[in-house]
Amino acid sequence: MSVSRDIVRTYLAPREVMRRRIGDTVREDRALVILYVGCLLVFVSQLPRLSREAYLDPSIPYDARVSGALWAWIIFVPLAFYAIAAVAHIIARLFGGRGTWFTARMGLFWAFLASSPLWLLNGLVQAFMGQGAEATFVSGLCLAVFLVFSVFGLREAEFGPASPAQ
Repeated sequence: MSVSRDIVRTYLAPREVMRRRIGDTVREDRALVILYVGCLLVFVSQLPRLSREAYLDPSIPYDARVSGALWAWIIFVPLAFYAIAAVAHIIARLFGGRGTWFTARMGLFWAFLASSPLWLLNGLVQAFMGQGAEATFVSGLCLAVFLVFSVFGLREAEFGPASPAQ
């Protein structure tokens, strides 16, 4: 299936999509692309909010805000995701997980990409409405969906029926 169809399908059957995404071979290039596309989409979702903030507080110009967000989402967040996936894999191994480092990364990275449409919605809500109950609700929803997808993905990656070779 295409990535966009798999994203939609993840909202209905996350473990099934994760099982298919892991596949039977280790494809680190695919995992890295999934992570970077997710980071790029979340970065793009921040642009309307950054524009609003620059308009309301011109002491920090828009381009400075964008470059800071770009630096964070393209450099630091991917490194943090690799570290989180490693910690999740180690914890799963303590509880009998039989997945690999790759499957743990794919579980987390796919959860992030699959939840990215909600992050785009979150960026629009924060841009049009600013901080408030609506933005807090949508941000919480984004986080909750990401966590649910992460749990299902890591469960499938570590305790699923088959794992690719190390």
